[in-house]
Amino acid sequence: MSEDLLALFRQTGALLEGHFVLRSGLHSRQFFQCAILLQHTEIAARVCGQLADKLRDLECGAVISPALGGIVVGQEVGRSLGKRHIFAEKEAGGLVLRRGFVISPNERFIVAEDVVTRGGRVQETIDIVRDRGGEVAGVGVLVDRSGGKRPDFGCPFVSLIELEVETFPADQIPPDLRDIPAVKPGSK
Repeated sequence: MSEDLLALFRQTGALLEGHFVLRSGLHSRQFFQCAILLQHTEIAARVCGQLADKLRDLECGAVISPALGGIVVGQEVGRSLGKRHIFAEKEAGGLVLRRGFVISPNERFIVAEDVVTRGGRVQETIDIVRDRGGEVAGVGVLVDRSGGKRPDFGCPFVSLIELEVETFPADQIPPDLRDIPAVKPGSK
């Protein structure tokens, strides 16, 4: 599956090569622009359905995702599991729950995201659920590019692709990358 998905990223132009600054502040030669892949609704349904299949045995009542990248993933995973989907969104540098979304005490959630490098947005989303008395049954992502360096979220974690993609702190950029202008593709 992971080779097929990686091929889809390449075919759709969603795997970018160059010099990128990630949300974490790290620099990288590769960037997964999942929105390019997920704009194709049949691909989104199929790929997110495969992620949902890996999460299906986890007891949950709903799916939550961090905006913006995780919204399509969360919506499709929720649809495939027959569960409602809500999302947390950016406000004042962090994630918050808005739009009248409610997390009931003891309600069990799956957190769905597109890409994890350090897991910051996933952890923020987990904290939102737990701070409201909910429980996190598991985390599912399309791409785990952490190389095993993501945090332990305290629940099952699954991904469709697991890669070790080189990343560099801003003060340790290799010479070949220094000559390439850095871009922050994010949600642009």
